[in-house]
Amino acid sequence: MEDIFHWIRKGDAIQVRLWLDDTEHDMNQGDDHQFSPLHWAAKGGHSKIVDMLIQRGARVHTTNMGDDTPLHLAAAHGHQDILLNHKADLNFINEHGNTPLHYACFWNYESVALDLVKAGSLVAIQNKYGESPLDKCQGSLGHRLYELAKERGQDLNRREFKDQSWIGLKTRSRDATLSRHKGININELYLHTKIATSQTGETWRGKWQGNEIAAKILNVRECTPRISRDFNEEYPKLRIFSHPNVMPVIGCCNSPPNLVVISQFMPVGSLYQVLHEEGGIVVDSNRALHFAIDIAKGMAFLHSIDRQTPRFHLNSKHVMIDCIADEEFCARVNMADARFTFQERGKSYHPQWMAPEALLKDPKGINTRAADMWSFAILLWELMSRELPFPELNPMEAGMRIAMEGLRIEISPGISLHMNKLIRICMNEDPGKRPSFEQVIPILEKMKK
Repeated sequence: MEDIFHWIRKGDAIQVRLWLDDTEHDMNQGDDHQFSPLHWAAKGGHSKIVDMLIQRGARVHTTNMGDDTPLHLAAAHGHQDILLNHKADLNFINEHGNTPLHYACFWNYESVALDLVKAGSLVAIQNKYGESPLDKCQGSLGHRLYELAKERGQDLNRREFKDQSWIGLKTRSRDATLSRHKGININELYLHTKIATSQTGETWRGKWQGNEIAAKILNVRECTPRISRDFNEEYPKLRIFSHPNVMPVIGCCNSPPNLVVISQFMPVGSLYQVLHEEGGIVVDSNRALHFAIDIAKGMAFLHSIDRQTPRFHLNSKHVMIDCIADEEFCARVNMADARFTFQERGKSYHPQWMAPEALLKDPKGINTRAADMWSFAILLWELMSRELPFPELNPMEAGMRIAMEGLRIEISPGISLHMNKLIRICMNEDPGKRPSFEQVIPILEKMKK
């Protein structure tokens, strides 16, 4: 059967683009040997497909069963310029301790090896057999690389191999079954630990087909045939695998009286936990901006897709933090927290983050994109101040005062003038004057630089 891996091996960029346009397709899934689509594109030297995959959110440092990254495969097959412009880790080691430069030298790809060293590959790293890239060289290549490294100020003392596999720095390609099944048999779930309780349901940690999952059991008074039917129609719209800053619903169990929404388990937890419950991550101003950009990109994507998704209310409890590499974290908008049409429509559980018009009007009568931008402004303030909006008030009182009395957050002097201005623009009292997420992203990126 022709699939994404077949089309990439053929170099069929048109079919790859059509496959990527389906939001249910996961560009970080792996085949039987955990080769991701990016692995195959790098191995084949298909630079256009490599660029396309990375633009859509393919992970540069994902590893196969041998802990090879896509750059390892590009170097081993003599492909220049593949991934060098995409912040790939040039000195990432596989299970044998080999870096991409080891492979370029072994196969005598002289131009690739020279480009790697110019970009920052180290010539003195030893693999687990005590061999450096220079030991793998043939002819005069070793001497040329040595002189180039010396010219660039590299430490030429040999570095012994250190096994770091136990630390868990590798990020394997995702199991393809995660994006293959929509309806999941509830008897296949093993749920062992309750991790959260909210007004909309209980969330449990568990396993499904060997994958760590989070299962949210919806709080529904009575699961009528109509609710069961609506659930079946709505949950597939939350299976959005095609953006790195959107965390998809993997699948659901429609087993009345139980309706269960299943997503990947994120050990770090939510942004709320990271900011306010000592999640173990230091969120300095640079990382706060990084998370803000991630969230803005995820929301911009949700606003760009044509299909109508169940309503998502943006706040720090509905953003998950994913660890994608050593000390490298990514914020992802959690689709499992979207509200289905059959859930209590008139109730707002987190009004502190909601726009005043969203608290006053019927959902059909508001500009949801502008309301999301207000919520994003509160999130920006939360990221910069590390404070909760209106912690002294209960949710109902906060919602009433925001909607009826003009209660607003106070921006402290500690927040930069540029961020202060952006927050105020995003919280414009006139919804029509608030910016879009597409407009906000370049502003945040400029702040980060």
